[in-house]
Amino acid sequence: MDDTWKTIAALGARFDEHDRERGVAREESVTLQVLKIGEEFGEAAQAVIGAKGTNPRKGNSHTWGDVEAEVADVIVTAMVALVRMRPDAAAFFAEHLKEKSARFL
Repeated sequence: MDDTWKTIAALGARFDEHDRERGVAREESVTLQVLKIGEEFGEAAQAVIGAKGTNPRKGNSHTWGDVEAEVADVIVTAMVALVRMRPDAAAFFAEHLKEKSARFL
């Protein structure tokens, strides 16, 4: 497991610990983590709208750097969701990526 997945696993473990301390059941924890992906995607979408200046009320409220950071947040949040669902997340993702990319590469 590379450093990225080690960090993601540590985040997942910390969030699991926090939820256990609060009495949140595992299924609810995973459900909320998946919903968090949607929240982060919404922030990325908002950043694109702000970078394009298409909201007349807000104008150019974001930069493309903001969009990049929000997209990275989506990726981190999705990786944490996967590691909270599967102890073999890194291997599962590597195989999944291999299968998906084989269609195009």
